[in-house]
Amino acid sequence: MKVLFASIAALSMALTTPAQAGEVPGGNEVTFGIVPQQSASRLARMWGPFLEELSQQTGTTFRFRTTKDIPTFEACLAAGAFDYAYMNPMHYAIFSSEASYRAIAHQEGKRLKGVMVARVDSEFSEIASLDGQNIAFPSPGAFGASILNRASLQRVNVSYTPSYVKSHDSVYRAVAAGLMAAGGGVTRTWNALDPDVRAQLQIIHETEGFTPHAIAVHEGIDPAQIDKVQAALLSMPASHPDLVKGIGMKGFVAAADSDWDDVRALGMDREETGIKHEGDIACPSG
Repeated sequence: MKVLFASIAALSMALTTPAQAGEVPGGNEVTFGIVPQQSASRLARMWGPFLEELSQQTGTTFRFRTTKDIPTFEACLAAGAFDYAYMNPMHYAIFSSEASYRAIAHQEGKRLKGVMVARVDSEFSEIASLDGQNIAFPSPGAFGASILNRASLQRVNVSYTPSYVKSHDSVYRAVAAGLMAAGGGVTRTWNALDPDVRAQLQIIHETEGFTPHAIAVHEGIDPAQIDKVQAALLSMPASHPDLVKGIGMKGFVAAADSDWDDVRALGMDREETGIKHEGDIACPSG
């Protein structure tokens, strides 16, 4: 497993030049973990320029980090492996207390919704028609793509066989290829999907909306640095809208821990979420 992780980490860094990685001469260096909703190579292309500008504005070098899949990312959050992290709402609800992460921002004007997709030429036009089918999800703990969609299927008493395929893009491609009857994603990754793949699919269900992913910081980071980072995040949409658009967003707002009380109110225990929190996992370092 360590060899596999090392290859992913090497890929992530190989896709960024020193400038793209956010190199700031003489600055502090921290890690920024990104939940792997998409491939490591695609995430590096999306987030590298954004983190470079964040580094320049704050005087802190941000190192892009991700993992081979969402369960590994969850285990790394549990270990406090990232200084800053972009994590899903259920991750934040859990690891804000278990691993001392504190939210500083989230996407502006956004409610996170899960979507269920099927091929446009399939017989599946609503989730009730999926009884007995194979359905793809990124991972058990993917909040919108898996947790919310599984809850929707449960409410209509649909029996199905889940397949966990590591990323949102893998879900969409598996359904487009006819390998799965349907699959779960979220509106942001659906909108960012390759148009050729999206043209083969249709949304057959959308869940209710929740507070979106958190950008959070681990305990022990200098409060003065955190203030600079938060201020830079909030100003980025006006100063560099192209970079914000590049990560699939329009803007940010300052966050409070209570913003994710809607997620906590779901009352899901650890077993129900499927979120990993322990194990011998090799996590990225600075």
